[in-house]
Amino acid sequence: MHFIDVILPIPLEKRFTYNITQAESEFLQVGMRVSIPFGKTKIYTGIVANIHQTAPLVYDAKEIHQILDEAPIVTQQQLRLWQWIAKYYMCTEGEVMRAALPNAFLLESETIISLNKTSVINEEDLKDDEFLIYEALQHQSSLKIQDISNILDKKNVLPVVKRLVEKEAVILNEEIYEKYKPKYVRYVKLSSKYASEAELNSLLGNLNKNATKQKEVILNLFTISARTKKPVKVSELIEVSKTTSSTIKALVDKNILEEYHIQTDRVQYNGEENSESKQLNQYQTEALQQIKNQFENQNVVLLHGVTSSGKTEVYVKLIEDVIAEGKQALYLLPEIALTTQLVSRLQDYFGEQVAVFHSKYSAHERVEVYNNVLHNSAKAKIILGARSSIFLPFDNLGLIIVDEEHEQSFKQFDPAPRYHARDSAVVLASFFKAKILLGSATPSLESYHNAQEKKYGLVEITRRYNNVQMPDIELVDLKDKYKKKRMKGHFSDRLIEEITETLKEGYQVILFQNRRGYSPIVECTTCGHSPQCPNCDVSLTYHQYRKQLRCHYCGYVIAMQQKCMACGTPDLDTVGFGTEQIEAEVKELFPDFKVARMDLDTTRGKFGYEKIITALEQQEIDILVGTQMLTKGLDFRNVKLVGIMNADNMLNFPDFRAHERSFQLMLQVSGRAGRTEKRGKVLIQTYNPYHKILQQVSTNDYVGMFKEQLEERYNYKYPPFYRLIKITLKHRDYNKVNLAADWLAKALVQLFKNNVLGPEFPPVSRIRNQYHKNILIKIPQGQHLGKTKEAIKRVETTFNAIGDFKAVRLIMNVDNY
Repeated sequence: MHFIDVILPIPLEKRFTYNITQAESEFLQVGMRVSIPFGKTKIYTGIVANIHQTAPLVYDAKEIHQILDEAPIVTQQQLRLWQWIAKYYMCTEGEVMRAALPNAFLLESETIISLNKTSVINEEDLKDDEFLIYEALQHQSSLKIQDISNILDKKNVLPVVKRLVEKEAVILNEEIYEKYKPKYVRYVKLSSKYASEAELNSLLGNLNKNATKQKEVILNLFTISARTKKPVKVSELIEVSKTTSSTIKALVDKNILEEYHIQTDRVQYNGEENSESKQLNQYQTEALQQIKNQFENQNVVLLHGVTSSGKTEVYVKLIEDVIAEGKQALYLLPEIALTTQLVSRLQDYFGEQVAVFHSKYSAHERVEVYNNVLHNSAKAKIILGARSSIFLPFDNLGLIIVDEEHEQSFKQFDPAPRYHARDSAVVLASFFKAKILLGSATPSLESYHNAQEKKYGLVEITRRYNNVQMPDIELVDLKDKYKKKRMKGHFSDRLIEEITETLKEGYQVILFQNRRGYSPIVECTTCGHSPQCPNCDVSLTYHQYRKQLRCHYCGYVIAMQQKCMACGTPDLDTVGFGTEQIEAEVKELFPDFKVARMDLDTTRGKFGYEKIITALEQQEIDILVGTQMLTKGLDFRNVKLVGIMNADNMLNFPDFRAHERSFQLMLQVSGRAGRTEKRGKVLIQTYNPYHKILQQVSTNDYVGMFKEQLEERYNYKYPPFYRLIKITLKHRDYNKVNLAADWLAKALVQLFKNNVLGPEFPPVSRIRNQYHKNILIKIPQGQHLGKTKEAIKRVETTFNAIGDFKAVRLIMNVDNY
């Protein structure tokens, strides 16, 4: 008898064992997919984790349905990482598997299949059973696996579906919802062969008498580009020249003009020859050499370089070395906005060796990248991606770079696995004996502490690239400004003055406000009532552009009320402000300039980030208002002024990291200013300019902040001196959550004494009609982490065995930061 242990993409504590034949056992390898029956009716795609001859003791092993692969799609190293994440972050391998594999790999009995309308299929290429499905889909918009089973009158239909997906005849449910169509903007420029004046004169002379329209187009092209110093849109050129697109097409056909688009689908490389990477300056060269020296004894090195010190160029040199050795490099970024900006920079150096992987990509695109990495293809030597890229099937990893390593976006909060990509990347690198470089202008306290303790190497760059000065940071006292009546809306006279001057000089402005929407609270001036979300304990945020009140926790939406819902009077007022309100005020104050907004509402589509970033780089936007998306290492050459609208709501957040985060956020957003010759300026509006953190930001004093915060963490027993595990209990019934939390806390206190905090309701205690209650466990340095988790697991098992608490959900969040 032969058996396999299978990992299923569902939260099961153990692997399941299935029965296979002798022939199957000879063909199967660890890491292949098999379709298997589970429960009474369900079919899942599982991953083979072990092949053996030991029958399960507790149940009879069922037979598998079908082998789905001819070669493994999951590597041994991936399985090792899955096991480590499941054990360390207290979740199951199935949950890790679901996060790690693109959805297209996980065919299930609930999968919905629909026709792929974008591709033309030759029906003769389809086998009989494929044709039956294809024909059925001509009459029906979608089918479930169960329907297909009924049509073909056989149980296992996943191989047929798989073949149809491969032939691009059908698509799976994840893609039905892809409504976003990228908008292509056409630009034109004069062909490079007319670069010299002599050639240009001869061109204008050679255009015959009948080509006056074409001549006019070329002259207008010059006029526009000289006036705006920006790329010229075809639509703009047609409008100015009062001509048609056929005239421009004729010039393109004659190779006089070259057309190009700024908005291309999927990450493809269609550039010229790869450009050489830049020459490093003295400080970068020293840093690069120090990193290489540190790598001889240390596997992890922290690069602490001030904003705009040219860290990316140092990374590029390290990547060049790794690629030359024939190895792969992983470049992790916290934000998709950042990947869009870096892609073109890296492709200039490495051409099509760069692959990109993040959540805005469709299922097909993700599978494509996954397979390229698996086969160590030349198209995937450098992987640029968000946190989920650590799950790719690397074959020969030589270097991992974690850029902006302090960012909390590297931590996944929901759903499980609640892993931290930076910490998991350190483990992944150790599997391959690869090196890992953490880069940041404002490192997290943990990483800097590790560097001080000599666990990590430390390299610093203290000067900006080209010796550009650090921005001049000025604190504006709002209390004083309001008293002296020097405010226009939420803008102090000082900020308006600086914006006016910056725009006059032809530079751009970024305004930072860490709240989206127009106003977080709408209040009745008569009775004081404000509309609340029926599912969560929060007030609804007013979004003016859609005339809606929305909940930012569950997505509940109602139309903006004309009258108070409690007393019926029409006197409604808004309290507080978000990015929309700032955008509206800026448009009123500076009507002649282009204003744009970058937050979760404006970057919904797959290319949402690219559109805004490209427009800012092309200088089509003068003032950009945005949330913390703006802070993450973006490189804008023409921004001279950054305004932080209100520093206080970040500082007064109920979290032990609030001060560290505020410092990082403000320093990072300040770093967007003055990245070329002219010194940048940063204005921070605050009611408390004497706050320690604001003083440290204004003097760029990272070490001062680090020492002060470290002392506080030591006194109050927080990381990096203590480890944290947060347990959240969730249920619809308030009393049930309370009883369950009290029981659990008592059981944990018996084990861990004073190191248990809570149970406590969080600031927003009800989300999506579920009450939340938290218990925090602190683990001192001497205490064994593995044994502590085992003890917590034992308590959890007892908890789940109590009838009253069965329905209460427990969520474990290890290293809750």
